[in-house]
Amino acid sequence: MRLMLSGGIASLILAYMLSQFYRAFLAVLAPVLHQELGAGPDDLAISSGLWFMAFAAMQLPIGWALDRFGPRETVATLLALGGAGGAAVFALAQAPWHIHIAMALLGIGCAPVMIGSFFIFARILPPTMMSTAGGIVVGLGSLGNILGAAPLVWVVGQLGWRMTLTGLSLVTLGVALLLLALVKNPPAPEGNHPKASLRELWKVRELRLILPLLGVTYAGSACIRGLWAGPYLSQVFGASDQLIGLVTLGMGLAMVTANLFVGRIVRLFGSDKRTSIANNTLLCAVLATLWLAPGLSLGLSAVLLVMVCISDSSYSLMMSHGRAFLPPHLVGRGITLLNMTSIAGVGVMQFISRPVYLAASARHAPATAYGYIFLLFLIPVVIGLVLYLFSPEDRHARY
Repeated sequence: MRLMLSGGIASLILAYMLSQFYRAFLAVLAPVLHQELGAGPDDLAISSGLWFMAFAAMQLPIGWALDRFGPRETVATLLALGGAGGAAVFALAQAPWHIHIAMALLGIGCAPVMIGSFFIFARILPPTMMSTAGGIVVGLGSLGNILGAAPLVWVVGQLGWRMTLTGLSLVTLGVALLLLALVKNPPAPEGNHPKASLRELWKVRELRLILPLLGVTYAGSACIRGLWAGPYLSQVFGASDQLIGLVTLGMGLAMVTANLFVGRIVRLFGSDKRTSIANNTLLCAVLATLWLAPGLSLGLSAVLLVMVCISDSSYSLMMSHGRAFLPPHLVGRGITLLNMTSIAGVGVMQFISRPVYLAASARHAPATAYGYIFLLFLIPVVIGLVLYLFSPEDRHARY
């Protein structure tokens, strides 16, 4: 695909790598933030949740901006102000609540990045190529998750966390300027169309059976990798930091690989919907096994945690499925509604999972307590999948 080699898309992928980095890097800084700022796990859980909630809250305004101004101006402006500005606030933090503000700003700055590329794809690519192109962006961008682990530890060890965040602020600003220079806005849809509005968007009935599953499928991989995998392996199996690092690295690589190959898998199954059903059925089986046998074997649990992250490719599949039903004048608002649903689900599940764990751990052994966490993520996916089975097939499905 020649489009994927363009400077504009390449710069959007760089920006998405930063977005993935910023949503995952907080765990690596947890020890030093606790030591220097007194920020405990509860504080950082709030900060992480605020990133996702700010990200989700910006989606509908971003949809309006994409339709009105285009991805070039929208993405570059918010990444410069929120992304670079949030990293700068983080570097200057003196108390845990400063981290809350910084993470909220970073969520705002990262909010338009990935959806900007999806907007371009939705406007200029045939529907049958949407999931392939989206998978490439998400797959390559997910390398930011890996950069937020061992490489960040090394850099912080060399420069200190404040200097590292200052450097990240400058890098983020540089990427924003690159977007302004290289991204080209796609042409507006031809012909006369009714005025775009949320009321028109809610009339797209096909989305109603897609949104419930989209709102919970990404939460499993994002929350388990970002919040629960490390404590689970440590408390249940006594895993070392090095082993936890290897497992979470495997989870990150699973995200990258699944998204890069999602186009080939769609060609095998024949449609985005069928591939999503297979993907989420696998996720249900994995979560059910973790729920029923959370303390059986370290090796088994490590493999299952990696398999959880294969489901990460469901995001681009379901975005592609939902986009197929959007009329041209609602593309911006429509894809941002889909994205808001997915990201808001992560933020909500992050906030819910903590009190569930605290209640379970007060009554049960660690393995059983973490079993309830996996059950918490399993139940919504099962419900969403049942509803999704009745969603209409994309008319562009490859039979």
